[in-house]
Amino acid sequence: MNRRTSIQFGLAVAGLVKSQTGSAHHGWSSFDQTRPIFLSGRAANVRWRNPHVEFTLELDPALRLPTDLAGRRVPAQSAQVDGPSVLKRAVLPKRRDPRWEIELAPIFRINQWQIPQIQPGQRVEVVGFTFSGEQGSALLRAEYLLLDDRMYGLRSSPA
Repeated sequence: MNRRTSIQFGLAVAGLVKSQTGSAHHGWSSFDQTRPIFLSGRAANVRWRNPHVEFTLELDPALRLPTDLAGRRVPAQSAQVDGPSVLKRAVLPKRRDPRWEIELAPIFRINQWQIPQIQPGQRVEVVGFTFSGEQGSALLRAEYLLLDDRMYGLRSSPA
């Protein structure tokens, strides 16, 4: 193998290793947006960083849909999201994982909403989307974050 081929091979291997070890980034299109899911519980392992703020949510043992969820007021945001419809269609997950990984928005958007940093043990509610058929890992991309009785829209900036 000549020097140039060796360098190209080394770069290719490094890229493959990086892609296998780096954290996953999921765009909105990766998630089933026809079936919003509601989760509530306590935050753990909070990672306040880019590309997304993430945390583990330890679900409430008696997880249930709030009776007033569909009537909660959604904040105005710049994206065209039918928030009342999302909340009205929200269901509990079919799977029974006690812990879910939650993806919020990037830091710049979190700052635009002036969301306070979530602390481990803090009570959190989220409405969002998981993979079609709830396949794969217990991962939820949050559309709405409910924190300390305040709701934040995470698809875009505040309107």
